[in-house]
Amino acid sequence: MADQHGTPTPFSDDEAAAVRAFTERLHLGGIVDVHTHFMPKAVLDKVWAYFDSAGPLLGREWPITYRADEDRRVAALRAFGVRRFTSMIYPHKPAMAQWLNAWGADFAARHPDCLQTATFYPEPGAVEYVAEAIEGGAQIFKSHIQVGDYSPTDPLLDDVWGVLAETGVPVVIHCGSGPAPGRYTGPEPIRQVLQRFGQLNLIVAHMGTPEYADFAELAEQYSGVRLDTTMSFTDFSDALAPYPKDLLPRLADLSEKVLFGSDFPNIPYGYLHALQACERLGLGEDWLRAVLHDNAATLFGLRPESTASI
Repeated sequence: MADQHGTPTPFSDDEAAAVRAFTERLHLGGIVDVHTHFMPKAVLDKVWAYFDSAGPLLGREWPITYRADEDRRVAALRAFGVRRFTSMIYPHKPAMAQWLNAWGADFAARHPDCLQTATFYPEPGAVEYVAEAIEGGAQIFKSHIQVGDYSPTDPLLDDVWGVLAETGVPVVIHCGSGPAPGRYTGPEPIRQVLQRFGQLNLIVAHMGTPEYADFAELAEQYSGVRLDTTMSFTDFSDALAPYPKDLLPRLADLSEKVLFGSDFPNIPYGYLHALQACERLGLGEDWLRAVLHDNAATLFGLRPESTASI
């Protein structure tokens, strides 16, 4: 498929129509996807190189379905009817987060349908640049415990968590031990953070794979803890760490605390499959509407009347 200028696109008209038909059947004006990745090209190239070599790590290949330049990836989400998305950025070393935050602010300025995304790292000055990012309009933060290889209980993050708890700006946090465990992944460090900063709005990425029950418990216990569906319930993830069927009643009860995330563009399957994977849980159309749009729309203060059109 090519656009009007003859440039190849990472999606087809038929695929875009199928995604939009899915949401239209639910009477939704679109999708709010809280877990999509846009990064500086040099950083994203390294992320893609990691996934290209992930076969030995995971025992299977991880192809990037939507490998394309930035403009074509943005065009794909818009063609799918995604109303708001994010630019999940994260550092893997010191003196990187502030630069990423500047890039994220510029990206959001160029793409107003992107929720302005920022990040942090346990380092001197972190609270200052986090506060600066919030003052500059950051609407969501990303923390990646596995890639960053840091503990969320690091004292250098105490003031960061304090500011985020005070302001209520949500943090998508990759803290589960999938697809490969890190030194600080798992529920216990997050539990320790929440015991001190119980008002944090934490969105646990990937439903907390594979520690699903532990993170569901934290979502039940703390008002600000939510879960995102990123890659969960799909054929790819079920082959590695299937979501337990006995947790589905609890997931139904958490209907207001589950947000849709896709991990676009870094997914080894089509966008529609992520939506269908949520639907086949059998939790009902009200649950789907809440997850795909309404919960995130409420969290980020999106006006209900604007759901009528994208």
